[in-house]
Amino acid sequence: MSRRTKLMLLAGIAVIGVGGVIALSASAKSKKATEVRLEAVAKRDLTSSVTASGRIEAKRTVDVTADITGRITHIMVKEGDMVREGQLLLQIDPFQYNANLKRAEALLASSEAGLVQARANRDQAQRTLDRAKELERSGTSLISAEQVETAQTSYEVSVANFTSAQAQTAQARAGVQEARDNLQRTRLFAPIAGRVVRLPVEVGEVAVPGTFSRENALLMTIADLSVVLAKVRVDETDVVRLTHGDSVRITIDAYPDTSFTGRVTMISNSAQISGGQLQSAQADRAVDFDVEITLDKPPADIRPDLSATARIVTDMRKQSLSIPIIALTVRQHSEMSGDSAQSVALATSGDRPAAPKDTGAAAKPKETEGVFVVTNGVARFRPVKVGIAGEEYFEVVNGLAEGDTIVAGTYQAIRDLKDSTKVRGAQGGPQGQGGTR
Repeated sequence: MSRRTKLMLLAGIAVIGVGGVIALSASAKSKKATEVRLEAVAKRDLTSSVTASGRIEAKRTVDVTADITGRITHIMVKEGDMVREGQLLLQIDPFQYNANLKRAEALLASSEAGLVQARANRDQAQRTLDRAKELERSGTSLISAEQVETAQTSYEVSVANFTSAQAQTAQARAGVQEARDNLQRTRLFAPIAGRVVRLPVEVGEVAVPGTFSRENALLMTIADLSVVLAKVRVDETDVVRLTHGDSVRITIDAYPDTSFTGRVTMISNSAQISGGQLQSAQADRAVDFDVEITLDKPPADIRPDLSATARIVTDMRKQSLSIPIIALTVRQHSEMSGDSAQSVALATSGDRPAAPKDTGAAAKPKETEGVFVVTNGVARFRPVKVGIAGEEYFEVVNGLAEGDTIVAGTYQAIRDLKDSTKVRGAQGGPQGQGGTR
């Protein structure tokens, strides 16, 4: 054998050896198990809730405004004071309105005097007309037809004057009542019992009626805090889960170390959508619904407009079979092994609607919710039906049994996991070697 032939043979053997090493390395790598976090299916107490934020409000709030224009001369309360119904709050300068009342009373006196005179003139004209008609009926020539006619006219004029005097007197009397009412409006009293929660004016400012701007006319706000509400806004996807009377745990930013209990007392029937949202072309914009929660025992020094967060309990389960929320995933049928696909078919048979007719459009790939159950170190996808969602766990309605070992993390591992993949538990966790149920 020549030297050249020997060198070529040795080179071939070397290539074969390197290829074998690479193949063995790839084979070993393919058999390497994916490290995941494993967890056994177990029973737990679950609480489903909806969290929403909002503000504290009083059940009744009344804005005190002026009905007349005038300069404020006295303010009898301070912001934060408790007031009783009917208590004097504020005094507007009454000088102008006292003068108006006196002027109206004088006009009324004059009108009443004119009415008395008009009544006397009417009565006198009535008597004169009666005498003239009596003489006319006697057939004598003591009175002419022209004189009778004049007496009749004078009587009719006196009646009209009397009617006018009556109207003027009624008008003057109404003017007096209006002036008296305006004078009374210079003293503002508390319409309800409660706390003064807003007082934006000072002595010396001018109070104006709220004809054009209620904000400018506001003198103070009184809130009845005997009933305190937390008004929150709940997303449209969650509001359907709420019912009247649901229990609520409320946290208020001003009381960081305390929580309060309450009940849902009102759920809005219409969404809170602004005009801009109505005109917007974005049809997928989220909308919220107002929900009112009545606090059971609010703190004595609570104030309206404090920020609050409500955790509304919508459902509860005692010792219900559960899985971590992170464990639930979805897979297309094409990604499942034969056994997993058969499990899906069995799980959905009997409640699957008839397949729609082919319309020519591409059919959307079918997806199924489920978890990866680990048996003898192999993770297989299994369809699962879940119920309510707690803070960290889903209720399992069917598809699993207590003690089944499932892949519970990490999120990245579950997302990338394939059906029938070999897995191993992270150090310290269950290894999932038990039989499947």
